[in-house]
Amino acid sequence: MLGFQPYETFQLLIETGGVDRTNTLLIAACDAYARRGKPTPPEMEQFEALAGRLFPIAGPQARAKGAAILGRAEMLSPALEQLVVDNIGEDLNGFLAGATELSEPTMLEIIARYDVPGAATIAARSDLSNVVLAKLFQMNSRKVYRALASNLAIVPRGAYLSALARSAQMDHLVAESLAKRSDFDAALLAPAFFDLSDVDRVKVIQAFAHRETPKAPISKTIEQLTVANQELTKALMKLFSENRRPEVTRLLSQITGLDEVRCGQIAHDVTGASLFVILRAFGCSAYDGLKVLIHATSHDSERSRALADFATLFGNVSPESMAYLMSAWRGEVNLLELNKPEYKPFTETSRRTPSNTLAPAHNPVVDQAIEALARIGARRAG
Repeated sequence: MLGFQPYETFQLLIETGGVDRTNTLLIAACDAYARRGKPTPPEMEQFEALAGRLFPIAGPQARAKGAAILGRAEMLSPALEQLVVDNIGEDLNGFLAGATELSEPTMLEIIARYDVPGAATIAARSDLSNVVLAKLFQMNSRKVYRALASNLAIVPRGAYLSALARSAQMDHLVAESLAKRSDFDAALLAPAFFDLSDVDRVKVIQAFAHRETPKAPISKTIEQLTVANQELTKALMKLFSENRRPEVTRLLSQITGLDEVRCGQIAHDVTGASLFVILRAFGCSAYDGLKVLIHATSHDSERSRALADFATLFGNVSPESMAYLMSAWRGEVNLLELNKPEYKPFTETSRRTPSNTLAPAHNPVVDQAIEALARIGARRAG
């Protein structure tokens, strides 16, 4: 069999050779099977019978080594796969990740025994059935959800979308993985906004562009203050130009109803992303908003580019949608409502639509405005 002596000879060697010979035979037989490529049905049947005899009576180290070798085989029957899983020991996750095919019963068994590292390894595979996926999503494990969030073979929709969005609120690594996916609605990451990178925060804001949103609970508060819009921008500009960020924190806390810790994060956010949300929610125009952002953001080489991005967002994002984003920060809305057809973006991204649709085009007017505002800011700061 498999280039070795006849099957009967193996049987005789097992019965008369003791454990040492059994160990040698197990490793040799597993190696021969793994090198065989695609075995014929009779060969697989014979090897199953042989392996079924050798594994139980071999020593622990030989069983683990034989299982690791066998795990590299091109084709395993369910019985052989089970022998690998039962005997491979510490190399189990390597087998689960590298196996060309893995049967559904094996996956379900790993999940059922709540083997978190094993389940997380399975969650990263591209050949998961709906039954296996459902079981993985039922696991209360950050490791498993991180693997699911990164697995591009899983389409985030329905119950899976809801579960991933909820997980992102509790785990910033899940949020980061989802933010990098083009098939995930970044608007659902609003509660995790402050855990995201600068680039991903802008993605969340962009996800609200050209989009209707449900009525935000914070809208009434904003409506009462919009009358003093000019005074608000002037006050913020003055405080930022004098670097009085603790006072900015107190002012934001008074007008937004957000807690002081969150307002402190916004006041000290030198990228301007979170401050943009506040300014636009209160109805600031691009001109007034940029005057504040120039004083609030860091003065590096990327500033003009960032301000140009925000200038474009002032035109693409409505005050109502930013008010909704603020309400999401306060935990007052059910973000999954955004999945309803009436709240989908007006221009759905398609394969024919360039991915940078919302990116700012080179606009000389915006450039001139930014330069002028920068000069004003430099004079006042000096």
